[in-house]
Amino acid sequence: MTRTKTSIFEIFRESARVYFTLLKILVPALIIVKSLELLGFTLWLGSVLAPLMGWLGLPEAVSIVWAATLLTNIYTGMVLFFEVARSETLTVAQVSVLGTLMIVAHALPVEGAVAQKVGVPWWLTLCLRIGGSLVLTWVLHQLYRAGGWLQYPNELAWQPEYTDESLAGWALVQIQTLTMIFFVILALMTLLKLFRLLGIERLLHLLLYPFLRLLGVSQAAANTIVIGAMLGLSFGAGLLIQESRTGKLSPRDALLAVSFLGLCHSLIEDTLLILLLGADLSAVLWARLLFAFLVIGLLSRLPARFLKHGLQPANNR
Repeated sequence: MTRTKTSIFEIFRESARVYFTLLKILVPALIIVKSLELLGFTLWLGSVLAPLMGWLGLPEAVSIVWAATLLTNIYTGMVLFFEVARSETLTVAQVSVLGTLMIVAHALPVEGAVAQKVGVPWWLTLCLRIGGSLVLTWVLHQLYRAGGWLQYPNELAWQPEYTDESLAGWALVQIQTLTMIFFVILALMTLLKLFRLLGIERLLHLLLYPFLRLLGVSQAAANTIVIGAMLGLSFGAGLLIQESRTGKLSPRDALLAVSFLGLCHSLIEDTLLILLLGADLSAVLWARLLFAFLVIGLLSRLPARFLKHGLQPANNR
C-alpha cells in the first residue's frame, strides 16, 4: 500500500512539474495574443495574407480565418469560417486547402513558445509551419484542380452555438482550458507509468522505431512523438521538455521530434474539427502525415553543422 501511495505521489508531482512549466509559457502567450487581437492585429494580418489566398485558389475573404487561426487556435478559426461561409460559396477542394492551412499552422504564439522551450528556435518553427503549410496547400490545390477532384459545393454539417465574446467570457474559457490541460497531463503520466509496468511502452518503441529511424529520430523519442501526434504539440512538448532536462533525449532528437509534431500533431481532435468544416480526409490527415514524414526525413539528413544552428539548449530554460 505504501508503495502504491508513493507511486501516486510521484506521478502527481511529475505531472505538476510539467504542467507548471507549460503554464509559464501558455499564460503570457495567451494574454499577448488577446491583446494583439483587441488592437486589431488579427485584421491587419488578414489583409497581409489576402494576396496569398489567390495563389492557393481561395477567395481573399478567408484570409481572416487563417490569420485568426495562426494567432489563436482552430476553434477561433472555425467560428470565423462559419461567418465567411455565409457569404462565400466554397468547394470541398477549397475547404480542404483552407483546412490544411489551419491544421498545420495554428496557435503559433503559444505552440512556438512551447517549441522554443524544448530548443527549437522561432525562425525554424515559422519556416516549418507557415512555409510548410503554404507548400503543402499549393500542391493540394494543383492536384485537386488538375484532377478535377472535390470541385463540388461544400455543405456545412454543423454550426457553432453563440459564444460569449466579452473579456470575462474569454478568461473563463482560458481557465477551463488550462485546468483541463493539467488533468490531461496527469492522465498521460499515469498512462506512461502503466505502459512501463505492462511492457507496452517497450512494445510501442519496437513497433515505431523502424518508421522513426527513416526520419533519423532515435528510439528514445518514440513514445513522446506518439503522445504529441495523438493529443497535441503542447502535451508532447511538455514531456519533451522534461526528457531533455533529464538528459534522456538529445537536443538533436528533441528538435526533430518537435519539428515533426509541429507539422503533424493532434491527429484525432484537430482532424475531426477540420472535417466539421467539410474538408476532405485526403488533405487534413493523409497528405499531412506524408508531408511531415518527407520534411523531417529531409531535415534529419542535413549535415550536423546545419542542424547545430537550429538547436538551442533547453536544459537551462
